Amino acid sequence: MRQLLTLFSAVILLALSLPAQAGPVQDILQEHSALITKSSRKTIQPAIDALANSGLPQAQAVLQTWQSKDMWLRTGDGLFFRGETLPSGTIRLSDFDSGEAVGEADKKTLKQLKPNSGVRALIGTALVQFQLSDPDPARRAEALTAIERAPDASTLLPLRASIESETDPDLKARKIRTERLQTISFDPDDDARITALAAIKGDLGVDVRAALNPILTSKRKVFAGEPPAGLNIARALKPGSDDLTETEAYDLIVAAGLGVPRLTPEALRAAVLNYIAGGVGGGVQVAELRTQGARERAYAGLGKAGTVTAAITDAEAAQAVRAHRFVDLYDEPSQAVTDAASATLDAIETKVALNQALDLGLDALSLASIYFLAAIGLAITFGVMGVINMAHGEFIMMGAYTGYVVQQIIPNYTVSIIVAIPMAFAVTFAAGVAMERLVIRWLYSRPLETLLATFGISIALQQIAKNIFGTQARPLTSPGWLDGAWVLNDVVAISYIRIAIFVLAMIFLGFFLFLMKKTRLGLETRAVTQNPRMAASMGINPDRVNMLTFGLGSGIAGIAGVAIGLYAKVTSELGADYIVQSFMTVVVGGVGNIWGTLLGATMIGSLQKGIEWLNPSNTLAAQTYMIIFIIIFIQFRPRGIIALKGRAAGD
Repeated sequence: MRQLLTLFSAVILLALSLPAQAGPVQDILQEHSALITKSSRKTIQPAIDALANSGLPQAQAVLQTWQSKDMWLRTGDGLFFRGETLPSGTIRLSDFDSGEAVGEADKKTLKQLKPNSGVRALIGTALVQFQLSDPDPARRAEALTAIERAPDASTLLPLRASIESETDPDLKARKIRTERLQTISFDPDDDARITALAAIKGDLGVDVRAALNPILTSKRKVFAGEPPAGLNIARALKPGSDDLTETEAYDLIVAAGLGVPRLTPEALRAAVLNYIAGGVGGGVQVAELRTQGARERAYAGLGKAGTVTAAITDAEAAQAVRAHRFVDLYDEPSQAVTDAASATLDAIETKVALNQALDLGLDALSLASIYFLAAIGLAITFGVMGVINMAHGEFIMMGAYTGYVVQQIIPNYTVSIIVAIPMAFAVTFAAGVAMERLVIRWLYSRPLETLLATFGISIALQQIAKNIFGTQARPLTSPGWLDGAWVLNDVVAISYIRIAIFVLAMIFLGFFLFLMKKTRLGLETRAVTQNPRMAASMGINPDRVNMLTFGLGSGIAGIAGVAIGLYAKVTSELGADYIVQSFMTVVVGGVGNIWGTLLGATMIGSLQKGIEWLNPSNTLAAQTYMIIFIIIFIQFRPRGIIALKGRAAGD
């Protein structure tokens, strides 16, 4: 019995000491054991490719284990395992093929494989083909994003292979687009590249142009005679033009080793000084060598004597330039590919130009809506009532500060804006009524006195605002649903705040038209505007109508202040920034006409954006040019775009 137990124990110990059973993954690892152990970025690629292209289901786990530095080599038999450090300090080993634990080992008997960052990057690239087909869409999207950020030739085939099995429509569209860009840059087949180039003609993405530009890069080359056949020449160059001066052309000849370098003044002086003997250098006395001409004669003498190499003359350099051919040579050898890339880039640039025009138009429309909002209240007080209210901008400022105060009380930005709009109207309506009752009513038909009085009031209101809120800009925060922009493509985008301001401007246009055409106040306002005495004889109180009309114009300015405050910082000078544009809008459009105000705002907004586009570095110059243009415009149409007709026009 004792002998039997001894034999049984020996068998168990022998079994534990045997190496793990070899499998297909272990075979690959053993085949490339030396490369894996060395772990050099320059030599490791065959081992990574062998695993990635093996088609084995365990390959992904092996690569991930290797990348995370959890692969261990058992020094006794040279086998590779996945290792897990236990609390006891020993390493639990798992077989790569079966995935099962094969025992524990002391760290002294193992070697941990720690690939450097370069090797880990190569492993990460190899893992892309597995991640692109991962069941988790988030993992697939993450892998695709990694490819988009760092395009590489090694990811083209895995990306292409994953497209057909992709089930997510958005991811599939991204994969197709990325595959086309990868094909353009890395596919060795010219026909495939040309097909991909044709497929992206309408794509305005910046990455598309980034993929096209390297194809169309060129280098300037010089040839002694006609260029060899088969070269992909971008264009032939004529020396003496702006693109290539004769001096630059000869420098190219010298750089290509086809000509003698020009002798610089420094080199000329040094050469002559090296061959002075007996006070003479090249047949010229040393005392005469202070001038450039004397040095050139001395060098020519040394050249005739064979002492130095004769310097090239300007005539010889010109002759050499005429004897050579200069071209811009594409780096891309295939002419078919560069032709397709050039056609695609031209189509994209045309579409970009059209979209830039659309983007400029949207910016102009957005600015016009801001000017219209700022001017619509002035269209009532100035256009309808004839009152020059220089404090109109301060009503805009009061409305913006009202919105700011409301937001300090109501932290919910959506609710606060909803509350701020009627609150701003109420505050500025009351301020307008007070101003009309206390000042304006005594100055009707006295425009100069009205201008001076309201200008003084505007300065006083600005100072009051500074005393209350300080000189620091105050934020009027927009609701979260107004964050961001409506993006049509990589060229055209407009912020949601500007869209909201445009919608608000259209709402007030409709409100003003309804008020003036469909309400009793509008009827009375128009009657008082045209003939106050006749209106009074019909039972209309002109003082009451003037008060309500001025208050209405001021209230609308307050609402405009809330809208503008979402777009610009709220300061005491906020209104002053818009008062000039507001007056120009009303005057250019036609005094007393709401449609004219709308056209005036559109014209001024478009003109300002157009001038800023032509001169983007100087917005102040753009405003100056705009004012000059408007002054000229008023000379030809003093009554504005839409002039009043009838008795009101005569007034």
